[in-house]
Amino acid sequence: MYPKVSIIIPFYNCQYVDQAINSALNQTYPNIEIIVVDDGSTIYTEKITPFLGKITYLKKENGGTATALNYGIRSATGEYIAWLSSDDYFLPHKISRQISFMLNRNAEASFTNYDIIDKNNKVIIPWACYRISDLKQIYKAFLTFNINPVNGCTVVMKKDLFDRIGYFNPYHRYTHDYEMWLRLLVKGHQLHFLDEVLVKFRQHEESGTNKFQLKMRKELAEIEMYYRPLLLKYIELL
Repeated sequence: MYPKVSIIIPFYNCQYVDQAINSALNQTYPNIEIIVVDDGSTIYTEKITPFLGKITYLKKENGGTATALNYGIRSATGEYIAWLSSDDYFLPHKISRQISFMLNRNAEASFTNYDIIDKNNKVIIPWACYRISDLKQIYKAFLTFNINPVNGCTVVMKKDLFDRIGYFNPYHRYTHDYEMWLRLLVKGHQLHFLDEVLVKFRQHEESGTNKFQLKMRKELAEIEMYYRPLLLKYIELL
C-alpha cells in the first residue's frame, strides 16, 4: 500500500512551470496527485494547458506563495504533502525515495539535499545543503547561519501536521518556509534529513530569492529574534 502524496506547485508568472509539472508527472512513485495553484498569473499560463487532463489546476487572486501553498494543501487529498516551486524540479525517484525513508523511520517530516542549477539546467553548486547528521545539528544550523538551512522544495510532511501546528504564515511573504520549519521544531516535531540530491533548485534573475534579498533578510532577522530563545532551550534538552 502506497500512501498518497500531494505535490503542490504554486505558480506565478513563471516560465519554467512546465518543467516543474513534467518532473512531478514523471515520478516513479505510483500514488501521486499534482495540484498547481495559479496565484493570479498574467503570463506563461499557456504552459499549463497541455497538462490540464493530468493535474488539478486551481486559480486564485494574487496573495503570495504562502497563500497559494495553503490553498493547495487544503485542497489536497494526500496523506503527505510535497511542495515544488514552479521554477525548480524533482528528480524522478524523489517521492519514492523520500517516502520510503520516512516510513522506515516513522517520520512526520523530512528534507533532502539538492543541487543549485542555472536557467539552462546546468548544475552550478552540487550538494548545496548543509550536511546534517542529527537533530541537534538541525537546531544549530538555524542558529548559526542566519539563512534557511532547509530548502522548502525538498520537504515532505504529513498533511495532518498542518492541522496541529498551523499553515504557512502569509505575513512572512518571502520567508514563510523558514518560519514554518522553526515552528515545527519548537513544537517538538523532528525534521529528518535524507542526504541525497533529489531536487534541482534554480537560480535565475526573476527568482524571489534574487529579487527580494533585502526584504528576505529583514524577515529572517525578525523570525530569528523570536525563535532563537526557544531553539536554545530545546538544544539544552537534547
